[in-house]
Amino acid sequence: MEPETQSAGAQIQTLFDKLVAFGNSLMMPSRLTQMGIMIGLLIVAYLFKLYFGPKFHNWMRGLSGRPKWQLRILVMLHRRLRLIVFVILIWVVIAFMRQGLGLFPSRTYLLAIVGTISLTWLLIVFAARFIHNNFLRRLVTWGAWIYATLYFLNLTTAAEQLLDQVAVDLGGLHLSLLVVIKGLVVTALLFTLARVISSGTTKRIRNNKEISPSMQVLMVKFMQVTLYGAAFFIGLKAVGFDLTGLAVLSGAIGIGLGFGLQKVVSNLVSGIIILLDKSIKPGDVISLGDTFGWINTLGARYASVVTRNGKEFLIPNEDLITNQVVNWSHTNDFVRLDIHFGTAYHDDPHKVRKLACDAAASVDRVLAMRPPVCHIVGFGDSSVDYILRFWITDPTGGLTNIRGNVFLALWDTFKENDISIPFPQREVKLLEDSPK
Repeated sequence: MEPETQSAGAQIQTLFDKLVAFGNSLMMPSRLTQMGIMIGLLIVAYLFKLYFGPKFHNWMRGLSGRPKWQLRILVMLHRRLRLIVFVILIWVVIAFMRQGLGLFPSRTYLLAIVGTISLTWLLIVFAARFIHNNFLRRLVTWGAWIYATLYFLNLTTAAEQLLDQVAVDLGGLHLSLLVVIKGLVVTALLFTLARVISSGTTKRIRNNKEISPSMQVLMVKFMQVTLYGAAFFIGLKAVGFDLTGLAVLSGAIGIGLGFGLQKVVSNLVSGIIILLDKSIKPGDVISLGDTFGWINTLGARYASVVTRNGKEFLIPNEDLITNQVVNWSHTNDFVRLDIHFGTAYHDDPHKVRKLACDAAASVDRVLAMRPPVCHIVGFGDSSVDYILRFWITDPTGGLTNIRGNVFLALWDTFKENDISIPFPQREVKLLEDSPK
């Protein structure tokens, strides 16, 4: 019977027979000698870690001012010190036995296999450090260790045949454990490649000053959806999955979108519209109802608005489309602020207007290129009413504080020039002939 058509029991029996044959080969005198050498090297590596490990750890704790990547490498070396010492010792022993004693490679066959596997494990540990997620790093490390061990023991074919027997037939699709593992590995590699390309391209787009912020966000989102979508479908195709079967799934998803995900789709479409018409972009200062702040990020579902008190509001994109939004920096950064005040009737209004403009111009954030102006807006019951208008270009710095600074400047100026600010008063007169 061909290996491809063997049952799962036959596959297990074949794999067991290979392991038994390998175990019997270890009873040879030369193999027993090599096993004794390996046990001795393991003991030496363990004692080396036991003695020098704490010293190495104390030396690392005394380091200061070193870059983080150097400290991380030292920590990794400390954790794998036993394996590093074992790999060095076993290859030194192999070189001595082959070159110094002139033994044939067959006399060091078992040592060479263990040394190769140990060296591969060590390289896998170093390579896995590029994966930041702890769970994913451990999963990749253990998977690579198992595959490397089976590969150097010439057991990969038997293991693949055994995994292929654990399967479920869905129509014309033979879904086995081997296919699932290959699909996960291929998809993970494609997603990693897509992430690397996306990160590099995103940095270039962000650093390109000729592209508007809203267009940068749109380009980055489109690129990410394209790359990750392509990685997913290519991964499915690579393991033999029939993509035409997704037609039914896409129809079901369409029905779900129509009934249960109306708000989600509305926010997604609204986000695309906002990015295309450039009505709101990152960095803009907006007012929406009682919320006043600047756009921090534009997401697929919501916009992040940061206020002056540090709160971050996540406003759905649909609200930015359907509600009235005040964009203080839509076409330019100029923002005009108005202040209302009044002075007594006996004060010269021409002098008051000039003093008010000079006081506002003395405040730091008030623009000199657009000088303040002051106008009379009415004659009140107890005061002549004025409006003072001035311009700023940094609304993210706050509006209340700049108004307060201008009011303080008006107070100081009016006090120095004897300009009075009236307030409602009532006079009570007692007539001479009135009863006391």
